[in-house]
Amino acid sequence: MASNASQTKPQGVWRQLLDNPYIFGLSAFASLGGFLFGYDQGVVSGVLEMQSFAAEFPRIHVDSGFKGWFVSTLLLTAWFGSLINGPIADRFGRKGSMLAAVVVFTLGSALQAAAKTTAVLFSGRAIAGLAVGMLTMIVPMYMSEVSTAGIRGTLVVLQQLSITLGILVSYWLEYGTQYIGGVRCAPDIPYTGGTPDKPKFDPRFDVGPPGHRCSGQSQAAWRVPFALQIVPALILGVGMLFYPESPRYHLMRHQEDAALRSLAQLRRVDHPDSECLREEYLSIKAEVLFDETIARDRFPGKTGASLYLAQYGSLVSTKPAFRRLAIGCLIGFFQQFMGCNALIYFAPTIFGQLGLTGGTTSLLATGVYGIVNTLSTLPALFLIDRVGRRPLLMSGAAGTCISLVIVGAILGAYGSNLPQHPAAGWVGIAFIYIYDINFSYSFAPIGWVLPSEIFNLGNRSKAMAITTSCTWMCNFIIGLVTPDMLEKLQWGTYIFFAAFCLLAFLFTFFLVPETKGKSLEDMDEIFGDTAAHEEKQRLFNIAASLGLTAPMPTPDKIDAVTAEAQEYA
Repeated sequence: MASNASQTKPQGVWRQLLDNPYIFGLSAFASLGGFLFGYDQGVVSGVLEMQSFAAEFPRIHVDSGFKGWFVSTLLLTAWFGSLINGPIADRFGRKGSMLAAVVVFTLGSALQAAAKTTAVLFSGRAIAGLAVGMLTMIVPMYMSEVSTAGIRGTLVVLQQLSITLGILVSYWLEYGTQYIGGVRCAPDIPYTGGTPDKPKFDPRFDVGPPGHRCSGQSQAAWRVPFALQIVPALILGVGMLFYPESPRYHLMRHQEDAALRSLAQLRRVDHPDSECLREEYLSIKAEVLFDETIARDRFPGKTGASLYLAQYGSLVSTKPAFRRLAIGCLIGFFQQFMGCNALIYFAPTIFGQLGLTGGTTSLLATGVYGIVNTLSTLPALFLIDRVGRRPLLMSGAAGTCISLVIVGAILGAYGSNLPQHPAAGWVGIAFIYIYDINFSYSFAPIGWVLPSEIFNLGNRSKAMAITTSCTWMCNFIIGLVTPDMLEKLQWGTYIFFAAFCLLAFLFTFFLVPETKGKSLEDMDEIFGDTAAHEEKQRLFNIAASLGLTAPMPTPDKIDAVTAEAQEYA
């Protein structure tokens, strides 16, 4: 006979969030890691437009290739950080990993804010990027491990919202700090760059003598934004000292009492041996034992690095496994090659191409872009589980493609004469915003959600590490090549990204499965294997051997059923 609990209608997501304010608050706090990533993404676009920064580092301003390396150095080391943080998090804990990332990020930010030479500036970018990669990997993992199943997906979208909020805050902060000392480096020195009709600042000549290069705009205009990102990092680091470690991590380390205490704190229960914790505690333990038996049975005799490599090799060992990995990686590839981060990193330059002259005006338009970016992410919260992933992805790809074709056509038709045709310029700006709307409700959040839904349990963590690193590498490539593309291809840059938007539409239509409401066994049918079915049976047997319907086990009982489960598997 079914229990009353099993007959109770499941609560809605928002009801569960209200019933779990501690978890929601903890997750919102932990998502400061996403905020730091978004802030560091957005801060660079405004800094590149500030004349006092260009006077201090003229090569970054005049050499588009070097500018690309300045932007993408952070992205390259973030890729590396996301790869190495898995073993770090398993060895030192989720909290330990986050605290280490905060220390590294603080060091990198301080170097960027205090840099007097290009070498120190690039070192700061590289160090901060390492921390950003670590945080983007560990924060979603921590959030998923401490939350309840019913609100886990919503908390993933919370992480995406935090990223967009970080971008938004950095845009508007820089719009304000650019006025420290004035917007021009040396107001009394005329511009020598550009053309007679459209003069531009040249940091090699339009500055004062050494030591007094900028009599106008202060270096604080760009040093303050770099320094201020230390504040949320320190808040994250200090705050995490008061939150519990993941119960799953404690069980991975065979620390039974610590896992119970951690779970009790997360669920706001006074006594760790409370009956209401029993089922959840044993469910987590079953999952940990499942991972251990999978590793032992699939890769007998392997430990350490050899086991680690063998687990990654299994992702391409069969055609269905390879197909899953390919779809997950290609979602991340298209997420970047549709041009989203090109606009985030170089938005002021793009708005300048569309006729918004002057750094102040282009930074203002960039700030509005940040608002649109944040608000357009919100529909994903309500639509992703109503209309499905595929419709959102296809409509987003179509909208972004059309928008970029129109922007490219306007720039191609008017070229350098666009300032004399302000109406055309404003149409182009409008379609940049329309592009952002279409991307923000589709590939921006779903590019992170969908890959996690197509992998079976035994491979999911390793597969997600690969798909995340693929996204970071594509992000690095876009940050590196976009400055040269904007300078040399100009309108062709938008057609280039529009072509990938079209390919993303075709890829989604023909190859991407719908995951809304689908179980892992349904994914087996789509990909033509039985991995999830076999793993579910294994997990069920392990859970049954732990006696999920028995009274709360004593330490002796825990040891006994653990040995029984391991012997059975």
